[in-house]
Order: sequence, then structure tokens, then C-alpha cells
Amino acid sequence: MTSELLSSGGMTGIAAGALALRAGPVRLRALLIAAGLCWSVLFVVIGLVYELQMYADGSIFSYAVAVRDSWGFHWHNIPGRLLVYLFSHLPAEIYVRLTADPRGGIALYGLLFFVAPLLGLAATFAADRSDGRIYFRFACLSTACLCPLLFGSPTEMWMAHSLFWPALTVCHYARAGLAGGALVLAALLALVFTHEGAVIFALAILLTLLLRGWRDAALRRATIAFLLVMAMWGAVKVMIVPDEYTGTMMHRAALHVLDIDIFTGDLMRLLLATLAGYGLLFVVFRRVAPAKAHIYAGGVVAAALGVYWTFFDHALHAENRYYLRTVVLIATPMLGLMAARRVLGSEGRLVLPLKRFPVKIFTDDAIARVAAGAFLLVMLVHAVETAKFISAWARYKDAVRELAMSTQSDPALGDPRFVSSQRVAGADNRLAWSSTTHFLSVLVAPRLAPARLVVDPNAGYFWLPCELARASEAADVAVPAQSRRLMRVHACLHR
Repeated sequence: MTSELLSSGGMTGIAAGALALRAGPVRLRALLIAAGLCWSVLFVVIGLVYELQMYADGSIFSYAVAVRDSWGFHWHNIPGRLLVYLFSHLPAEIYVRLTADPRGGIALYGLLFFVAPLLGLAATFAADRSDGRIYFRFACLSTACLCPLLFGSPTEMWMAHSLFWPALTVCHYARAGLAGGALVLAALLALVFTHEGAVIFALAILLTLLLRGWRDAALRRATIAFLLVMAMWGAVKVMIVPDEYTGTMMHRAALHVLDIDIFTGDLMRLLLATLAGYGLLFVVFRRVAPAKAHIYAGGVVAAALGVYWTFFDHALHAENRYYLRTVVLIATPMLGLMAARRVLGSEGRLVLPLKRFPVKIFTDDAIARVAAGAFLLVMLVHAVETAKFISAWARYKDAVRELAMSTQSDPALGDPRFVSSQRVAGADNRLAWSSTTHFLSVLVAPRLAPARLVVDPNAGYFWLPCELARASEAADVAVPAQSRRLMRVHACLHR
């Protein structure tokens, strides 16, 4: 699987990027753009081929689309993320209603979710009027470096990141007048209604406009638009309140957004070790071969990574794909500020100079070469870790499908038609998501009709209250009645 991903057309940017090690800023820019676009295309292709829209909480989201009740199942509990529901879930449900094709609806939901980074880059490119489209370049850099951390997880931060860059660009370049103001308002409205963390993104956009000075018209326009958006956001949060059970869970989850453990997981340690090793070796090689120190350092680190992955690696970046949304929440505004500093400096509109802000990678030849080497190593790590993840996910789906269609049973779980997910052996079970395993067992079964509902006996959170499960069982939908009956039995045992 790793070799397939690395040899695919989408990752040609990694191989072609070696040219950037021999050139300066121009080829570095080309490398960043190629990597951002390639990853954006790969997200769609890999996501749909391997049905990653069903990973983790994606199982409940996909099942809700199949039974045409995403709002009732979950989205009424998170109205502050309304844009994600309207963009990816509602169209998929409409498709299922019109065609009675639940699998097609699940695929459409996945397509709309995974295509968001590509659409975000396209919108940024269209809105960017800076010389050399600097905002677009930074958007590609952000997409290539940050989105693979989340890829596969159904976190709404995926959408927030995709909308940040076009919103940033629109706020800086929308034309004066009513139409421009409406466009800024629409961009910030869409951004803020993706995720609570997107409020931080919107504030970061205002900070980039502040670099133009307090009296700048674009800052005043965006500030007014932001206040209007926050008034609407607050009104929606007041009018649509989550149920007590889900609200308590979400409050607990919010308290752990900045846990230090998020930054010390296997993938973060690997990335930090890779960059630290590259930096150290660069310093060493610069003493003996200054012109090619970055090439030698990158080559040694790449070889070391190959040895590690071949002989010592037992880690899998799976569950942390959800939690690393915190890294995206922190890093994205920083890159946005760097981009604005670079653009405003080149346009002569920088009032607050931030002279020491690190933007020379796009202008200094030597720094660009070093940065290109570091960037290629990060891309290598992302490519291999993504390949490991999708390979493990494919095996896990097969294991759950086999168990769902088996004659094995664990009546102690509450029903003779239930079977424990702990029967999935060893390492394959690292992809398990305890609260949604039973939904996945329906989704992977032929005709959405499992013989057994695969249940995680250690689940501590249950999505469906009994009343809602009963209503879903009685509904006229395309998902087989026996599957909806199993869901009702399971829900009524726990809520």
C-alpha cells in the first residue's frame, strides 16, 4: 500500500520536488503548489475508494444519511456547525430520498466532505489578487502540511481549514461597495458556521487586516461583518440547544482540546524528530559541503526513516487524526498571518511591520533550499503514514464485515443477534471507534443487512436515544428494516 501511494500520479510532487533542492524560491513555490493540489485530489480519490467517510464518527454520519435523518441523529446538537450539514449531509440525504440508494448517498456525502480542500484552494486562487498569488501559495502549503494530519477523521475542522483561506483572501481583496461587503459577510458566515474553533480563524483574519492599520476600510468592513456573523451565531446557539446527554459529552470534550498529550502522539514525535534530525545534519554537512548540505541531510534522514518504517515501526496514526484538529486550529492562523505579512509588505501597505516574522523562505535562495528539504521530508512522512492508515482501515472493514455476517454471538451484550467487536483480532482492532462500531457493521454488510450487530462492549457513549431509534425503525427508508430493528434494540438497551 505504501509503495502504491508513493508511486501514484498524485505524489509525483515529492519526486519532482527534489528539483527544488537545487533551486531557490521559484521552484519552492512550484513545489508547494504542486503538493497542495496533489494532496487535495488524493483526498477525494483515496477517501472514496477506501470509504473513509465511514471511519470513526463517520459511521454514525453515514448511517444517518442512509436513513435520511442526519439532523435528528446529531446535527441539532451542534447547530454552530450548520455549514457542514448544509454542504455535505443535506444534499446526500436529498439524493437518497430521490433515488432510494443509500450507498450512493453515503458516497456523495464522502465526496462533498473530501473535496472541501480542493474547492477551498480553487476559491482562494480565484479571489487572490496578490502579485504571484501569495495567499494561494500559503493555502497550498497549509493544505499539504496540515490536512494529512486529519485526513479520514470526520472532524468539522477539516471544513474550517478549507474555508479559512478563501475567507482570508476575500476579506483582503473584495471590492468596495455593497457587493464586496456582502461577499465578505458570506465568507465569514460560512467560515464561522463550520466549527466553534473557526471563530478563532475569523479573529485571526481580522488580525491580518489590522496589519494594514486601524483606519483601513477593509478592516472596518470585515469587523462589521464579523459582529453580524457572531450575532447570528449566538442567536442560533441560543435557539437550538443540544440535548442534555450530548451537551454534557461535548462540554467534556471541549475541556480536552488543548491537552498536552495531543502534541506528543506518535506522528507528532516522528515529525519533530524528522525535522530536528534534518536541522542537526544540515548544520554538520554545511561545514564540509555548504552548497549541498540540505541534499545530504535530507538523504540521510530519508534513509533513516526507511529503516525505521521497515524494522522498528509499530505505530499507527488513527485515533489521533481526530485530536490533531488542535494542531490545525493553532497552525492555520499562524500561516495566515505569515501570508498577510508577506503580501502587505510586497504591496507597501504594511503599517504594523512585524519585521522579524519568518517569511524569507520565499525570497532568500539559501533558506528556500533548506525549507524545500524539510518540506519534502514532511511530505514523505505524511505519504507513508497515510498509506499505513488506509491499509489498516481496509483490513479492519473486512474484519468487521466478516464478523457481522458470521454466526457468532454474544448474548451477554443484550441480544442473541449481537457479537462483540473484541473478536476482531489484535492489531486490526486499532481502527475501532467504540461508540460507532455497530453503525459500521451495518454499513459494511452486503445490502446493509448484517446477520449480527457488531457491538463494542466498552462503549461509554451512545448516540441514539430509544425514542429516536424507534422512530427510525418505523420510517419508510431504504435501509433494511432488520438493520433498523437491531439499532433500536441496541439504543433502547442504553438510552
